[in-house]
Amino acid sequence: MAVSRPPFQRFLDAHREDVWRFLVASVGRDAADDCFQETFLAALRAYPRMRHENPRAWVLTIAHRKALDHFRARKRRALPLGDDLPDVAAPSDPEPRDDGVWARVHALPPKQRGAVLLRFAGDLSHREVAAAMGTSEEAARRNAFEGLRRLRQEMTR
Repeated sequence: MAVSRPPFQRFLDAHREDVWRFLVASVGRDAADDCFQETFLAALRAYPRMRHENPRAWVLTIAHRKALDHFRARKRRALPLGDDLPDVAAPSDPEPRDDGVWARVHALPPKQRGAVLLRFAGDLSHREVAAAMGTSEEAARRNAFEGLRRLRQEMTR
């Protein structure tokens, strides 16, 4: 049975802001453009076969995976040798007045960072976070809880 979907452009228009905000929070403004394009190219290829009941969660799952790919690729890049090593900075903050919250989120362990970003920047339910991360719902809840607990501890120091 064929599923009727809106044209991809309408899908893109409906979800572009959510995906953009999620990617800026995940990888910073500098890398968000590339990840955004990669996300929607992958979504365009898979859109005719999409069977997900929540298209927003589906595209944010793709965005999460593209953000992970970005971090993995960054780890593989060669570093220059010598005395003039570049300073490695945290990704640029999505909001200028965030008191370093996003830098602290980026410093979380990967599973906690992913759960916090998907839950709060992506506004996904714990079930959707679990599906995006390939874990159980309980693991998604626990990672988000532990990440928030760590952030609260750092913010009150």
